[in-house]
Amino acid sequence: MDDRLPVMKKPAPSRSRGSRKLLTVLVIFFIGLLLVLFFQSSLSKISNVEVAGQELVDPAEILQKAEVKQGDHFFSVSSSDIEERVQTLPMVESAEVTKHFPGRITIQVKEHPKVAYQIGEGGQVEVLLADASILPVKVQGVPLDKPILTGWRPDDPLKTRLCLAMAKLPPSYFADISEIKPAPSNAYPDKIRLYTRTQYEVQTTIGKLPEKIKYLQSYIANLQSDGIKGGVIKMLEADYYTAVDDTPEPKTQQSTQQAEQTPQQTPQEGGSAVKETPSEEGAKQQD
Repeated sequence: MDDRLPVMKKPAPSRSRGSRKLLTVLVIFFIGLLLVLFFQSSLSKISNVEVAGQELVDPAEILQKAEVKQGDHFFSVSSSDIEERVQTLPMVESAEVTKHFPGRITIQVKEHPKVAYQIGEGGQVEVLLADASILPVKVQGVPLDKPILTGWRPDDPLKTRLCLAMAKLPPSYFADISEIKPAPSNAYPDKIRLYTRTQYEVQTTIGKLPEKIKYLQSYIANLQSDGIKGGVIKMLEADYYTAVDDTPEPKTQQSTQQAEQTPQQTPQEGGSAVKETPSEEGAKQQD
């Protein structure tokens, strides 16, 4: 009897490979469909843009410069582009943009340090920055928490020196200062008068301001503890207090013109002209 080998049956072709291909195609299709629906829905759009940190710049002006608004695509907006555009505003020192999914964008603004305010020619409040640049205050109701500069010429270089000096000092030193006026004299061309909210007048110079201002609060506190209210604090070569200022006001150009236009009075008959004593002349020549 002949030995015969058994016939091996060929395995039937597997259908699992074809099923996996079909499943992969279906998954890709549904993912694409979901992406299309997502980008067409409100979840992919900006729903809120917040501006924080600003005080003197109008938020509407920041949003206009940012060129981003509700309804824009959330993922197509570049944070760095917004920051660069906002930082072109004169009052803005830096800007940081944060994106919060879904649909919320926050623009955190840091303004340039302000050192003082002044009233412009049209009566509008203007702010002076650390570099002495001047910008109008467009926001209503801004508290004037810095000294107000009055009596300064627009192009006065001493005002620039004052702003630069104030910018290097802690803001707390000027918390009690409400007004700063120029008071130049022959001895001190950069002399200034500072008026405090506690009813004191302080006389010093721009050059001596960084050295003297840090002791002003304690000086006033000592006066108040002694029951002394109001008066003049002179912080020049030496620091001392007087109840009444004995320094004559510096002549301005306007007062000089008025004096020239005023006719001089001649002594009446039987009268005599009043002569100044040497002590009075010396006092007028002093600071």
